[in-house]
Amino acid sequence: NGWPLKVEWGLIGSCTNSSYEDMARAASIVRQAVEHGITPKAEFGINPGSEQIRYTIERDGIIADFEKMGTKVFTNACGPCIGQWDREGADKKEKNTIVHSFNRNFSKRADGNPNTHAFVTSPEMVAALAISGRLDFNPLTDTLLNDKGETVKLTAPFGDELPKRGFDVEDAGFQAPAEDGSSVQVAVSPTSDRLQLLAPFEAWDGKNYTGAKLLIKAFGKCTTDHISMAGPWLRFRGHLDNISNNMLIGAENAFNGKANSVKNQLTGAYDAVPAVQRAYKAAGLPSIVVGDHNYGEGSSREHAAMEPRFLGVKAVLVKSFARIHETNLKKQGMLALTFANESDYDKIQEDDTINFLDLTEFAPGKPLTLEFVHADGTKDVILANHTYNDSQIGWFIAGSALNLIAAGKA
Repeated sequence: NGWPLKVEWGLIGSCTNSSYEDMARAASIVRQAVEHGITPKAEFGINPGSEQIRYTIERDGIIADFEKMGTKVFTNACGPCIGQWDREGADKKEKNTIVHSFNRNFSKRADGNPNTHAFVTSPEMVAALAISGRLDFNPLTDTLLNDKGETVKLTAPFGDELPKRGFDVEDAGFQAPAEDGSSVQVAVSPTSDRLQLLAPFEAWDGKNYTGAKLLIKAFGKCTTDHISMAGPWLRFRGHLDNISNNMLIGAENAFNGKANSVKNQLTGAYDAVPAVQRAYKAAGLPSIVVGDHNYGEGSSREHAAMEPRFLGVKAVLVKSFARIHETNLKKQGMLALTFANESDYDKIQEDDTINFLDLTEFAPGKPLTLEFVHADGTKDVILANHTYNDSQIGWFIAGSALNLIAAGKA
């Protein structure tokens, strides 16, 4: 397949495959390399799964084992899994291979480089491949050369499932909220580009959405990374307005096969998705997003639902949803809808204007009816299913689940 066989980085951790046992088993491979004088051929880094894991594996000498081989110990966070690191040379966009134990390896996710091939495997295999520096290294049969020119074969990994002395931690990171928070002031500079106080989303006005514009008809895979990219964008995760400039910039437009290029129906020109949506919001026009199968798969990031809500998208109509993203859309007061007939996806045209015909009758188990008005004046009426229960419809009516919580009615 033309994949580079040289492994540049081995990475373990984040929220996945970073337990005590995971770290212990990987460390058993690392100890063998150190004991036999084998220098790792690739860079190697770990993210402990929590402060409790980090503290315990430090207490038990596991971190020291890693550090003896020059392993970089990252903080207990997402880290390279979502691009929260400064990988040297990634901006050159060179073709390269990394191996990791994260459960996501979409293009550009780890370091922003579309030419990084990220291969997913177990923590112990990450260690073995990083030490060997070869993607095709098989620790069951292959050997390594140490600093004396001797051949060494790795033995099987081992590690305790749970620490023999139990888990330990000095500061688990929990800070109890004030018993009475009525006088608490959250001070955020109005000129900050990284922090912004959240304002409540507007409640539903009780009327049908009419005159809505099609923002994008996404084709094929559209993950939460396509909807809200990670990497460098995460510096804005506390500023909803700024991070919304990455909304759907990775989604492929079904009408031109391009990412971040959609038609602005107000001007007829093609522009970036966030720019077009901001134009619709400024004009007071609602909009909808149309998608394919398993829309919103991947990381369960709230921003993938908050950004379209913030910029004025009213509904997402797809062939099928990834479950967590569907719930996130509901919590933000949006309409998460699926085609009753998947073939209706093909009826959606680029210049469509959409009218909801019976949103005023929104109820559990009752499909919604949408009218798609095409540029030539013809129409298609499409039935859309939903999975809202009474409580979730309450979120929609209030504008979001948080609105209800703030009002003490949830």
